[in-house]
Amino acid sequence: MQQGSIAILEHKHSFNADKQHLEKKTLIVVVITFIMMIAEIAVGWLTNSMALFADGWHMGTHAFALGISLIAYVMARKHAASTSFAFGTWKIEILGAYTSALILGLVGAIMVYTSVERLLNPLAIQYNQALFVAVIGLAVNVFCAVILNTASHGHTHHHHEGDSSHDHHHHDHDDLNFKSAYLHVVADALTSVFAIGALLGAKYFSYNWLDPATGIVGAFMILRWSILLLRDSASILLDHDKDSPVAKEIRELIESDGDTRISDLHLWKVANGKYACILAVVTGRECSIDEYRKRLAVVHELAHITIEVNECKSPS
Repeated sequence: MQQGSIAILEHKHSFNADKQHLEKKTLIVVVITFIMMIAEIAVGWLTNSMALFADGWHMGTHAFALGISLIAYVMARKHAASTSFAFGTWKIEILGAYTSALILGLVGAIMVYTSVERLLNPLAIQYNQALFVAVIGLAVNVFCAVILNTASHGHTHHHHEGDSSHDHHHHDHDDLNFKSAYLHVVADALTSVFAIGALLGAKYFSYNWLDPATGIVGAFMILRWSILLLRDSASILLDHDKDSPVAKEIRELIESDGDTRISDLHLWKVANGKYACILAVVTGRECSIDEYRKRLAVVHELAHITIEVNECKSPS
């Protein structure tokens, strides 16, 4: 068994796309949310409005989480050219998404606790004041959601033109860091919508139980989003990509000649929809590494490829 030579080409390890437009949009939302938080806390304190004061601190948790998303973008961009990161800085963003998901789950858990407590021990509600706060909060969050949604749709994924005879795949282009920021805004907006509906029902139909009940429903929806985001971000941080279609495609292409077998394959994400790949092949024919690279050229998700070729000669 003879180990083939490996061609080493100098290249950059910055696989992630330029996301300064997402960074700017996130910054705008962070500033808006922070200003609204300060205003609600200050006015609530000056007017002795606990509803306004509490909503301000609730918005503060989302401002903190949005800040984490922003910091992740800034750090990933600033250290993009650093050689200290073996495969780029994209996972800084994923770490930000994971942390933000934890905060989202914490918000959901607090909402469940508070809502159950209010259900068991009802308190008098100042409907007009609470409705005013909820409507203002909803307007701010809808505005922020529009900003983030516009940024998301404005982000175009550029794909290379591949061989039309080969059905290659494009997977997992969602920006989890951006998704976590968006979910925090949507969660806050959802809380406001439920609160407005519950307050109207309580005010005009005396359904006082609606307020805590809708709080519980909204909290469980937020917890579900948190769990899904934690699952997706944790899988990337742990390089867990079971049954990846890209791995299946690599095997089909490399083993297409009938004489080559992949003896070892490692595949992990290094950016949205981009993978690094290390594979060792065993073959009974004389094949150069360049030939195997050409076979994988149609897999545009591969940003970094290392190939080891071992020739398996039959005994004479």
